[in-house]
Amino acid sequence: MSISVEEKSLTGVPVPEVTAKPRKLRHYGTDLAASGEPFLWGLGGALALGILLILGFLTLIFWNGVTTFWPKPIKVVTLTDGSLVAGEPRRDDLYRVGAEVLVTLPEDVRAQIAAKDGYAHRVMYRIGNYDLYNEDFRWVPDFVVEKVETPRDFFFFERQEWGPFIGTIQKVTVNGQETDPAALGFAGITSEQERARERWRQIRKIERSDIGVINHEMEQIRLRLRRIELRQGADSPELHEARLQAEARMAVLQQDYARLAEQAAAIRAEDAKFSITLAEVGGREKEVPLSQIVRFYPANDMGLLQKAGVYFSRWGEFLGDEPREANTEGGILPAIFGTVVMTLLMVVIVAPFGVITALYLREYAKQGRLVSIVRISVNNLAGVPSIVYGVFGVGFFAYTVGGSIDAIFYPERLPSPTFGTGGILWSALTLALLTVPVVIVASEEALAAVPRSMREGSLACGASKWQTIKHVVLPHAMPGIMTGLILAMARGAGEVAPLMLVGVVKLAPELPIDGFFPYVHLERSFMHLGFHIFDVGFQSRNSEAGKPMVFVTTLLLLALIVMMNSSAIYIRNRLKKKFVNAHF
Repeated sequence: MSISVEEKSLTGVPVPEVTAKPRKLRHYGTDLAASGEPFLWGLGGALALGILLILGFLTLIFWNGVTTFWPKPIKVVTLTDGSLVAGEPRRDDLYRVGAEVLVTLPEDVRAQIAAKDGYAHRVMYRIGNYDLYNEDFRWVPDFVVEKVETPRDFFFFERQEWGPFIGTIQKVTVNGQETDPAALGFAGITSEQERARERWRQIRKIERSDIGVINHEMEQIRLRLRRIELRQGADSPELHEARLQAEARMAVLQQDYARLAEQAAAIRAEDAKFSITLAEVGGREKEVPLSQIVRFYPANDMGLLQKAGVYFSRWGEFLGDEPREANTEGGILPAIFGTVVMTLLMVVIVAPFGVITALYLREYAKQGRLVSIVRISVNNLAGVPSIVYGVFGVGFFAYTVGGSIDAIFYPERLPSPTFGTGGILWSALTLALLTVPVVIVASEEALAAVPRSMREGSLACGASKWQTIKHVVLPHAMPGIMTGLILAMARGAGEVAPLMLVGVVKLAPELPIDGFFPYVHLERSFMHLGFHIFDVGFQSRNSEAGKPMVFVTTLLLLALIVMMNSSAIYIRNRLKKKFVNAHF
């Protein structure tokens, strides 16, 4: 293609012809790399894989958690050597049979195992009866099984101590007299067991509540005398007069204590007349007080409604009672309460500090090197390991701040610390420090997202800077601030490492709320669902026995986090609908 130019330039020199070379056009329609199709499919596949992994994890937790409390049948396994094993089938797998075991097996069994490359199938049974067997579970390989039965006369007993008992009922002692279980019937035994549990609860109430009130008043009298001695001196007339009054009051309290102790002893003596004699599958017997039987049922002789009754009864105990058997059985009400209170207290602490800091950095501080250093420091704090916050919390909050509080306000209690040790208050403050960078960054971004025109319009109408922030900026930034609080709440509720240093304990059955002033005791140690999962899964005497509790506690922890986050998300959406989508 040539372009002919006949005209001359301004200088009179002819303009030469310009020849344009044809360009080779690329066809992007058939080039997948250029169009981005492989990257698009790769990103989509990665997203789908991530969603599947999350759904698989949640499904695993949900299924194992929901089915934990469903009653299972009891199998009686007759072995080739004539011995018996009774228990709940827990799980099965394939395992490689050792050479030392193979040499003891018959030739045909060895041939079968060799045909499977040396592997054999086995089943784990929860045999219970720890006080008799010194173990909770037993693996039974298929090659030693002669037959498996499900007898209808076997019961599953949940005891206050020593875990479950699996066996039959031999006799029942009612009011000191032996009674035939067949004549009494399952309904009669259940009725006696419920009355026995009521006596156990009466004894527990007397020892914990009634006698606890007397012990608390005695301790207060001792502390009052110690306080007067520290302030007035050991030879002061005030201390002498207080001691006379204390002696008179202590005499009355001692009488009340003796009366309650006699009442508890009388109920305990009455309760000793009611017991049940159980027999394990091998014939060994065990006499158990009826009041120590939490729940029992004929595992192989129940209908669907009876199983559902046991299932929901276990859920009720799990949500409303305290732990037993090293936290592997019973309930987790103290852990639920501690987790919720600590998380809400953390949010109450972190919200004002995070929002005020973000307001100052965005609205008031002069942007410069110092503010940049502060922002960099805040971002770096978000990456500090959580255990470091725990070390800081126990060193600063518990030992320094708490120790100073004890020295000023509670000198009579020393050397026993009140605030100078781990507690729910120091745990909440530590987690507030841990999550405040998240709230600061989210709040600052939310404040920056508010259009500048709204600020200028408010100022033009005569409002002051604070009035503009209070009535215009903060309401429109509140959805973003709530997002930061949601993230902080989710992280704080699941943290365990710092809490292990600042206040969480393995067992604290007493809630930090009682009838004694100041009624809410934030200085006390507490239980936490996250630490409960760690303790049951890795610190119990039998991790296999604690595995069901791990799943169900994890399910409950996820449910609590979802509930708290859902409430915050609902509030955030209401605020967003009210302010962000409003027309001006």
